[in-house]
Amino acid sequence: MGFFGLLKTQFLCHLVICYVFLVSGLIINVLQLCMLPLWWINKQLARRVNCRLAYCVSSQMVALLEWWSGTECTLYTDPESYPFYGKENAIVILNHNFEIDFLCGWTFCERFGVLGSSKVLAKKELAYMPVIGWMWYFLEIVFCKRKWEEDRKTVVESLQRIQDYPENFWFLLYCEGTRFTEKKHKISMEVAEKKGLPKLKHHLLPRTKGFCVTAQNLRGTVTAVYDSTLNFRNNQTPTLLGVLNGKKYHADLYVRRIPLDTVPENEPECAAWLHQLYQEKDVFQEQYSQTGRFPGPIVTPPRRAWPLLNWLFWICLLLCPLCLLLLQLFHSGSAVTVVTTAVLCVAASAAVRWMIGQTEINKGSSYGNKEVPLNNND
Repeated sequence: MGFFGLLKTQFLCHLVICYVFLVSGLIINVLQLCMLPLWWINKQLARRVNCRLAYCVSSQMVALLEWWSGTECTLYTDPESYPFYGKENAIVILNHNFEIDFLCGWTFCERFGVLGSSKVLAKKELAYMPVIGWMWYFLEIVFCKRKWEEDRKTVVESLQRIQDYPENFWFLLYCEGTRFTEKKHKISMEVAEKKGLPKLKHHLLPRTKGFCVTAQNLRGTVTAVYDSTLNFRNNQTPTLLGVLNGKKYHADLYVRRIPLDTVPENEPECAAWLHQLYQEKDVFQEQYSQTGRFPGPIVTPPRRAWPLLNWLFWICLLLCPLCLLLLQLFHSGSAVTVVTTAVLCVAASAAVRWMIGQTEINKGSSYGNKEVPLNNND
């Protein structure tokens, strides 16, 4: 491990990264709140501004992955589909096997210029999380309680509101509903057996209702579905804490572009289509586990400098006054101010460590750990 590799593992560096992310994120949240009056004057302009503000937050995470840890991201896709990426609205179906799969999804969004505007179907609890959750609220993210009887109306209304969105966006969907674990997989395959569906080796049974409603309500706005399957080379098990420590990973993403007009509109047929899609995704994952690669050619989008420039801007903006404040505090010699500063630093570190913990598989949600009635599994 070289000097920079050792530096990346130091607590002080982590503290600085956490401080910059939290403070810049809260500043962005305040700016988003100040944008509310603009919604009444010019909603589309407010949306465009919110996209840029959201980019200032989420691109810091991308910079952490691409520039701090040096993680490589390789894209397997059809060269004929490649020109469409970033130029159209799309529903992106992602597998949910890794702690940083959301971060890899953001990275590809960034490389095609849709990071600030992209949407996701997220659990309601995330709306209350400072920085990311509050940012998503102003970005018109679709939140749900994971109780479909209560969620359906809310999800439909949220989807209909973004039909006139002024920016190209990708709507990211984890159709499995929760992150893959062996316990959840076992329960999911018991459901598959009872429903007479083929078993999956690398995925959970997809929850079809969310996808069907999304496809129904975004027809005419979205032109394609991007079936995306992610894996990491050399059986790596990446974590957000590993990224923070500067550990380098290599992500491979296989993407198929499927025109939305080829997806059935009828809900039972749409559900059957999605189950078939996941059977195909399972085959791709099995091929990867056997050969170390996905089918098709590699077309790697270039890494852009904007996330790094944005990150450096916030570091320069926020570290200078912090250093001056700390110097003044320690120069004053007051034990109370020194102890208070230390406590605040530890509290900030603990807060970010808690946020990182929300991505860890062993601390993930219990959703999917219990078998539900068959008529609710979709």
